Amino acid sequence: MNLTWTPEARQFRETVRAFAAARLPADIRDKVRRHQRLERDDYVRWHNILADQGWGAPNWPVEHGGTGWNALQRLIFEVECFKAGAPRLLPFGLSMIGPVLMKYGSAAQQARFLPRMPRVQDWWCQGYSEPGSGSDLASLKTRAVRDGDAYVVNGQKTWTTLAQYADWMFCLVRTDPGARAQRGISMLLLDMRVPGVTVRPIRTLDGGHDVNEVWLENVRVPGENLVGEENHGWTYAKYLLGHERTGIAGLGHCHRELDILKSMAAKATSRGKPLLADSRMRDRISRIEVDIMALEMLLLRVASSNDGTPGPEASVLKIRGSEIQQDLAMLQMEVAGPDAWPYDPAWMWADAEFHGPGPEMAAAAGAGYADMRKTSIYGGTTEVQKGIIARLVLGL
Repeated sequence: MNLTWTPEARQFRETVRAFAAARLPADIRDKVRRHQRLERDDYVRWHNILADQGWGAPNWPVEHGGTGWNALQRLIFEVECFKAGAPRLLPFGLSMIGPVLMKYGSAAQQARFLPRMPRVQDWWCQGYSEPGSGSDLASLKTRAVRDGDAYVVNGQKTWTTLAQYADWMFCLVRTDPGARAQRGISMLLLDMRVPGVTVRPIRTLDGGHDVNEVWLENVRVPGENLVGEENHGWTYAKYLLGHERTGIAGLGHCHRELDILKSMAAKATSRGKPLLADSRMRDRISRIEVDIMALEMLLLRVASSNDGTPGPEASVLKIRGSEIQQDLAMLQMEVAGPDAWPYDPAWMWADAEFHGPGPEMAAAAGAGYADMRKTSIYGGTTEVQKGIIARLVLGL
C-alpha cells in the first residue's frame, strides 16, 4: 500500500476544505465545536447541502447514487468535514442499512429506500439491542409471526439512538423460536409511524435522550419488508455491524477533538503559563496525536485492501477508535479542570445563555467525558471485539 499523498489527493483535500469553510452553516459549526446539542433540522440541513453538491453518499458506489470515491478520498472528506465543525453524517442509512440493501435487499427495496437516504427523507434507526440482549445479541426475544402477507411483531428494543426522530427502523426479530439462536433471526424494515410503535426516552446524565427504548405491540410489517431470506438475518446483521464498527473508529471525530484539545490547552493556564507550555502536557497530547496517525494508517490499509466486506479488522478499528476517543475526552476534562464539572446543563442547548463555571470550550468537557464511556460498549463491547479477533485472526 502506497501511503504517499499524490498531488490529486492534496488538491481534493483543498477542495473539500474550501467547500466546508464556505457552505457549512455557522450555527451548526458553533454547536458542534462547543459540544452542544444538535436538532433534527441541523443534521438534515447538512445532508442536503452535501447532496446538492453531489456528495450526499460519499461511501456509496456511483450506480446507487454515490460519489464512487476511493478509500483515501472518503477519508479526506471525513477528516476535513469534521475538522471544519460539521456534524457526522447519520450512519443508520448511509453506512448501515444502505450497504445491507445494496448487497442483500430486493430490487424493489433498493429502488424505494436508497434514493431517499442521502437527503434523510427517511430517518432510520437501529433495532438491535434489547433488555438482556446487547452484547449477546443472538439471545434477542422480539418475535415476528407470519400472518398472511405480513409479520406481526411484538417485543422491546433499547438504546435505540435518535429513535425520537426516526421514520423507519431496521429491526432484528426472531421468526423461528425453535431454531438455534443465530438461525432463527430475520431482519425487517419497520415503519415507525404505524400503530403499536411507542418510543420512550432514556435520560442520560447530561439531561438529553439521544437513546430510547422502543415498544412494539402487534405491529404489522408487510412481507415485502423482509430483507433477504427469512431466518437468515444474522448474516445481514454481522455484515451491518462490520460497517458500524469501522465507522465507530471515528477518525474525523478524533482529529477534531484533538484540535479542540490543543485550543483548550493553549488557553488554560497553570502557574501563570499556558498549559500547553508544560512539557508533560505536550507529551500527553503528542502521544494521542501519534495514536490518531496510527489509526488513520490502519483505517486506510483496511479500506483499500478488501472487497468492501468488513472482516475482523473492523473489530481492531472499533477497539482502538473507542480507546482514543475516550483518551481525548479524559484529557479535555483534565485540561478544563474545575470548569469541566459540574457544568450548567443549559449550556448543552444552543438557545440558552451560557451560565457555566468557566470558559465556553470547557463547559461541556465533563459531560463529554461521561458520554464517551459508551464508545467501548455500543456496536459490540470491547470484550466481544477481542473475542472476535482471537477467534478469526489468532484461531483461538
